[in-house]
Amino acid sequence: MNRNVLLVYLLAAAVSGVAVYAEGKLAPADTTFVRKAAEGGLAEVKLGQLARERGSSKAVKDFGDRMVKDHSKAGEELKEVASKKGITLRDSLNATDKALYDRLSKLSGPDFDQAYMQAMVKDHEEDVAEFRRESQSAKDPDIREFTSKTLPTLEEHLRLARSAGSEGR
Repeated sequence: MNRNVLLVYLLAAAVSGVAVYAEGKLAPADTTFVRKAAEGGLAEVKLGQLARERGSSKAVKDFGDRMVKDHSKAGEELKEVASKKGITLRDSLNATDKALYDRLSKLSGPDFDQAYMQAMVKDHEEDVAEFRRESQSAKDPDIREFTSKTLPTLEEHLRLARSAGSEGR
């Protein structure tokens, strides 16, 4: 690319408010989002597995199955995006998610069901808000596409979590 064309491109980007990053580099907010989304997805899978084992109601066990299936699939898609963008992801639960897992693993029956579903409603409310925000503000088109594609599934999870949670009351 000749120097004048590059200067015109950079000037146009700056004037239009578009962030310009070196090829292969992401905006820090996009990188943070990808890492946080991957951690959250991993937690959903682990907690879903726990729900299948410790839940007492069919609704909770079914919800756990759905979390494992959907978040495993989304996690694989996000790993592909992260790999393409040079982002390293954790392969274990973060401290907050580990504490929740440990707390829930000590419960069983209706106590587990209630605590798990409350956690799932809260988590999915936060996830929907974050994915909605990122789907509109992500600088990287692959991340914007991933969030836009995943958001309807998370909205469905929130609806199901609220429904399953109300059955246990």
